Amino acid sequence: MLLSHAQSLTFTGKCQMTCLYGRVQVFGFIISQGQPAYDLYSPHTNCALTIEAISYPMPEKTLKDMKLEVRSLIKDHLSSANAFHVIKQFSPMCSIVLLESLETPATDFILSYPAFSHLFSGKKQEMSSSFNLEQLTMSSVGIKKCEEESGFHLSESSSSVIEELITACCEEIDGCPIILTCGPKCIGKSTFNRYLINQLLNSIPCVDFLDCDLGQTEFTPPGCVSLSNVIEPIFGPPFTHQRKTRKMVFYGDSSCEDDCKKYTKIVKYVFSAYQREVPLIINTMGWVKGDGLLLLIDLIRMLAPTHIVQFSSEQCQDMPLLTPEYTAGMAGLQTKGKTKVKNRHLDCTESESSGDPDEGSQPHSTGYKLLLVQSEFAGAGVAQLTQWHSPVLRDMALLGYLALLQPPEAKPFLPLHHLVPFQIPFSSVALRVIHTDVAPTHTMYTVNANWVGLCRILDDVKQKTDGPVFLTDNPVCDCMGFGIIRGISVVKKMYYVLTPLSHEKLRHVNCLMIGNITIPHCVFKSQPKIEGEIPYVTSEYNFSIWGSGKLRVRKLLQRREYL
Repeated sequence: MLLSHAQSLTFTGKCQMTCLYGRVQVFGFIISQGQPAYDLYSPHTNCALTIEAISYPMPEKTLKDMKLEVRSLIKDHLSSANAFHVIKQFSPMCSIVLLESLETPATDFILSYPAFSHLFSGKKQEMSSSFNLEQLTMSSVGIKKCEEESGFHLSESSSSVIEELITACCEEIDGCPIILTCGPKCIGKSTFNRYLINQLLNSIPCVDFLDCDLGQTEFTPPGCVSLSNVIEPIFGPPFTHQRKTRKMVFYGDSSCEDDCKKYTKIVKYVFSAYQREVPLIINTMGWVKGDGLLLLIDLIRMLAPTHIVQFSSEQCQDMPLLTPEYTAGMAGLQTKGKTKVKNRHLDCTESESSGDPDEGSQPHSTGYKLLLVQSEFAGAGVAQLTQWHSPVLRDMALLGYLALLQPPEAKPFLPLHHLVPFQIPFSSVALRVIHTDVAPTHTMYTVNANWVGLCRILDDVKQKTDGPVFLTDNPVCDCMGFGIIRGISVVKKMYYVLTPLSHEKLRHVNCLMIGNITIPHCVFKSQPKIEGEIPYVTSEYNFSIWGSGKLRVRKLLQRREYL
């Protein structure tokens, strides 16, 4: 594909792109000639990706020499007649990219489920029989051209904020910036973070990312707080880039309303792994009303950001301006705000605050710079107007992680029930249900056919018998990865676990955490080559039995200033 300067292609679908000549920009990241191929994912769940040709330093060559160079670069990819047509249209500042079809076992696995089969291609009825040559060519690659309005567009406020943040991160006058993004649900925080990461990677080798959003996680399945070191650009939604993190803790739920104190402990524990060597971007939850706002104030005190990017829109004005003066004066859920106390002897005022919920009163950060972003896309900040609701996006992230189970050479993909599970003896791991209280006699029922966090606790798991080991509390510990308990043998005293973790990493796992993150229903209902009743699926269940419904235990918190 030849693009003249500033010409662009906005598309849906998926493909692999290589810049053969010149320079292009995709979602904020600049790709030049000689760089490796990149996988581009532009599903209908997100704004479409755009490939845009941008300017580049002109080589000290004549136009004839440039055309000869282009001819040598494209001769292996085009017929002589088509190559001649491209050379004829070539002019200075043109860029040429190679688009190839992208087929992986992971994407084949996700697309095999009927609910997500048209994730990249669109509905069948959208296909037209009167395709022109351009449409047919793009369709053969796996993409479809769409209107520019479907792509990502920076608002004026977003553009100026990103420019200021890039300057701050590249100058590093006062150390590495810590950037916290906040705002209501569906306001554009995640898209902004991805674009900002891509822009920063144009200038610096890596960026750290602290994900404090339990419901819409970026690099992990939902229910986690994680710290990741990002060295590659992001060209797709979370289900396309599930990856290893530097530190991760499994909270076990998509919301922290039931236990905010445990949530802040986990965030503090994960944040302790940040080494302050590169800029840090902090993603926060969309819960910004009531206790959610107070919890956000606690996080600001604990994480001490240098910059806060606050999102708002015309349809959603749920938050007050989080100026340094406002957050300093407001009490959080577990921290105090500044209070003026008259000193009888000195006759002056002094401030006291609690920056850490666990260590009493201590001074917090002296201040930060507040940057405001006005989201201008349709439906910004109104969750009811979004086509893809949060539970569906969480299911897609879980499927993206389960896709890592596919062997690289698997063609076609293997259904989950065709994969060989690991065997884990009862005596080598401890069990803990972390989101509710379950009697020990019922714990094994809870574990079976469930999503589990594979964790490492500091204490050794010791048991005199060879029966299951149960923990009595919820430890804050490292999570190595995740898996599905696909079966339990009481006779052999074994758990059968499906997980993408390697055998070497699995040796360090000594605790299985069961939370309130459920396996997508399609995993159970869409099991190919299963005859008769589907395992673990039934419609003949008596929901009037006590305990059969969802049990939620709300652990109420008292603010410190009222204790």
